[in-house]
Amino acid sequence: MTRLTGAVIAALALVVLAVPVAGAKDGPSDTGAASAKTTEVQILGLNDFHGALEPPSGSGGRIGGTEAAGNAGGVEFLATHVRELRATNPNTLFVSAGDLIGATPLISALFHDEPSIEAFNLMGLDFNGVGNHEFDEGVDELLRMQNGGCHPVDGCQDGDAFGGATFDFLAANVKYLATGETIFPPYAVREFPGVKVAIIGMTLEGTPEIVTPAGISHVDFLDEAETVNALVPVLKEQNIETIIVLLHEGGSINQPLNPTTINQCNQPTGALPPIVAAMDDEVDVVVTGHTNWAVNCVIDGKIVTGAASAGRLVTDIDLTISRATKDVVSAKVENKIVTRTVEKAPDMTALIAKYGAISKPLADRVIGKITADITRTANHAQESALGDVIADAQLFATTPANLGGAVIAFMNPGGIRTDLDYDQISGTEALGEVTYGESFNVQPFGNSLVTMTLSGAQIETVLEQQWCGANLNAVKVLQVSDCFEYTYDGAGLVLQGNPPTLANTTGDCDRINPVDITFDGAPISPMVLYRVTVNSFLATGGDGFTVLVDGTDELGGDVDLDALEKYFTANPGGVAPGPQDRITRVPAP
Repeated sequence: MTRLTGAVIAALALVVLAVPVAGAKDGPSDTGAASAKTTEVQILGLNDFHGALEPPSGSGGRIGGTEAAGNAGGVEFLATHVRELRATNPNTLFVSAGDLIGATPLISALFHDEPSIEAFNLMGLDFNGVGNHEFDEGVDELLRMQNGGCHPVDGCQDGDAFGGATFDFLAANVKYLATGETIFPPYAVREFPGVKVAIIGMTLEGTPEIVTPAGISHVDFLDEAETVNALVPVLKEQNIETIIVLLHEGGSINQPLNPTTINQCNQPTGALPPIVAAMDDEVDVVVTGHTNWAVNCVIDGKIVTGAASAGRLVTDIDLTISRATKDVVSAKVENKIVTRTVEKAPDMTALIAKYGAISKPLADRVIGKITADITRTANHAQESALGDVIADAQLFATTPANLGGAVIAFMNPGGIRTDLDYDQISGTEALGEVTYGESFNVQPFGNSLVTMTLSGAQIETVLEQQWCGANLNAVKVLQVSDCFEYTYDGAGLVLQGNPPTLANTTGDCDRINPVDITFDGAPISPMVLYRVTVNSFLATGGDGFTVLVDGTDELGGDVDLDALEKYFTANPGGVAPGPQDRITRVPAP
């Protein structure tokens, strides 16, 4: 298709402005009409599901509102919504724009995300454009997700064989370094009466900066737009004019997440708009993800959608395609809330019950207490109470000389996935008690601790990398342990979009005076050596902290969750929220 203009844009504008499509859609034009001039094709899209089989709790399980208002998500309800939408049109594709798995709750992660794959097999997912979190356990494990087989270490934990995904993973821009071949098919083609539709899968180009490097060292991640554009002539040679891109990249919009905004498009910014603009105008639809935005846009003449995260929304994209030209001639797009007021899908209830029964004894085990809510909500310096606690726990676990002799610990904020709520009850625990399952949801990656030696100068470089290099447009302020403090110049570090992302708008990478970095109240010395603990993700250069790769005398330690449990055990009266006074930003915004 050429760029969407004229009548097509006019038709889309109604939906982009969140005017709902009332009632059921008219029947497909190809049904019972061999002479029909158009074919109606429905694309149902979601992104960033992250193994949210059970209804997500807290704000992560709502689309706006408080308490029960706005509750959304849960695979039992998602399946019902998807099946009802699919029943409106036999020409339907159900697609995901990545992060279907990875960073998942215990009920999925304990089984290496096999339950999530099985759930989407049952729902009839057609394609998943691979996201960055699909690479959390490396390429080989991702291939197992597609092809099946028991886990190489843990075996078949649920007692039966894992058959793999019945849907296709697509990744056009991820290629083996040795051969130049893609690890999965770059695209797929589906035929409907009189027309063909191509679906291209596209992974976040920046994946190497945000997953453990070891598991992806033998593959390359290529430019998204260039990869799409190279495929367009290949598809047109097959007489394909309708092209859908599943792109695991997103942006931000200056609007809250609630039912009135999920079909709006308020000045989209970030990485995604320039990528879409650089794509060939033959692309019709870009289903996006990564930043968890809910968006319904037309950008550079292309339909652009995003469905929040955790299965709280499904995007219903209805395309009318000319059988003569094979082009999209009109479209309707609507983000629909996955409400919990519909009937539960029995097969999903059974799947949750199966894996829940196996995981529940582990998940419900009490590991400690908290005295109040401990959240990942950051203050103006980007320090959180939960970040303080996790850094302290990792320092506690590695302070003894035989366990590392650490005096400082750093924790990456992206590794903290949810809060510890005082009144959350997951099983039979009392108020304030923390279960293993709750702590797992906070840190689901299974990283081990690594203690290394760094000079004071290297520590300063680590801190400067928080807002430079890979972190220029998405600043990542490390959470730090007790007795370590520093002050940084926050001028030009600006929160942008929703969800808000801190960006270095000036490009200034020298924001810390070394004398303002202190340990035990005294400035650190550039030449003095310090023992520093980080997790294994950071230790291998994750999140752009490349200087950590140069650490020496490394000693491996506990898994991060075991370290947190030891910290709880050492504080039987309860762990309090961190003080959020270790990092200072001047001037305060």
